[in-house]
Amino acid sequence: MAIFLGLSVTVHPRGCIAATMTTIWRPHPLNKHIKPVEEEVPDDDVPDVKVEPPADDDGINGEDGTTPSEGKGAKRKRAPPTKYPKGPCEHGVKHRSRCKVCSACPHGRRRSECKECGGASICEHGRRRSECKECGGSQICEHGRQRSRCKECGGSQICEHGRERYTCKECGGAGICEHGRQRSDCKECGGGAICEHGRIRSRCKECGGSQICEHGRQRYSCKECGGSGICEHGRQRQYCKECEGSGICEHGRRRSECKECKK
Repeated sequence: MAIFLGLSVTVHPRGCIAATMTTIWRPHPLNKHIKPVEEEVPDDDVPDVKVEPPADDDGINGEDGTTPSEGKGAKRKRAPPTKYPKGPCEHGVKHRSRCKVCSACPHGRRRSECKECGGASICEHGRRRSECKECGGSQICEHGRQRSRCKECGGSQICEHGRERYTCKECGGAGICEHGRQRSDCKECGGGAICEHGRIRSRCKECGGSQICEHGRQRYSCKECGGSGICEHGRQRQYCKECEGSGICEHGRRRSECKECKK
């Protein structure tokens, strides 16, 4: 209860609240608006973003005259395709470097195996480096022969008849011509091993064949040179009875001179 102008007036507490809430609070016009303070971010935490200048109609930047993909951090372009395609060449050879036509030298041979061109595969003795005994070639076995042609090593070029598969008549080797001879040594076929004198070039004295030794004999059958065709008994290995040479027949005679074998 309150006394106002001599009169007693009863005022309910809720009425006071209602009377006071009708007034709207407004900030004083002289007070300025307070802005919240923003935190400054250190430079180390700000990522470096490269902004390229706008390009003109041709796609070239105005500052350094380069396209956007040529600057630093640009994606590397893939190298252009090689000059020679992968796979076999046009002649059907799988490795182009092994094709006699694609990689041939002026002499018609493989460049790496040509003596006249000084091929890398030719050693100082004038032989293939891998097949040279003196150089210790990788294809020479412990018996002093080419590993692929060695019977004792079971070479891959030895057939079931104990001969080189390439020159075996029974196996139908590719090196046997229609006349029953080795194709390279056949005069009628014009074999590449036949010289102008009608002999095998490597065994021709006039041509200075590679198989002719300093004594004027075939190196294979020369005793003084220690040819591999000479056995421990001092005879030609194929005609030695004790060594059971291939030129000796079952009758103990030379096969070519045995009358019983000719019957």
